[in-house]
Amino acid sequence: MTSAFSPPPPVPAPSEVRLRLAVQPRLGRTARRIDGAWWPRSYDLAAELPGLLAVLPGSWGRISSVLVHGDVWLACPERLDVAGQEVHVGRRDSPATPDTVCLLAPGRGRWDLLVVPPETAEAEAVRLMERAVTEGE
Repeated sequence: MTSAFSPPPPVPAPSEVRLRLAVQPRLGRTARRIDGAWWPRSYDLAAELPGLLAVLPGSWGRISSVLVHGDVWLACPERLDVAGQEVHVGRRDSPATPDTVCLLAPGRGRWDLLVVPPETAEAEAVRLMERAVTEGE
């Protein structure tokens, strides 16, 4: 009997994940608009998300839900298995947030990352990521 099993896409090594996080802490309950920037290599969330979640600070806790803009990311299941843990993927269609991904960790908080389009030239991507972590937008 043959099986139609196909292995999951390879997870980018942590050194390959292009991510910058803001170093300034949040003050009280006032959340900054943007907590960092992520430059994925594609719009395939199932392939990109495991690498991102693998390199987040441990203080953020376990990310259980991710909200993405429905028109930006390729078809993706409502749930993904990431390192043996289920992550719920929600879609939103707000025109105000097409370039962000929201990460949620129960009891820990919410983090919003600017998503730099994969096709962005390196110099522009670096500029956008730096601006996101220094200015929070």
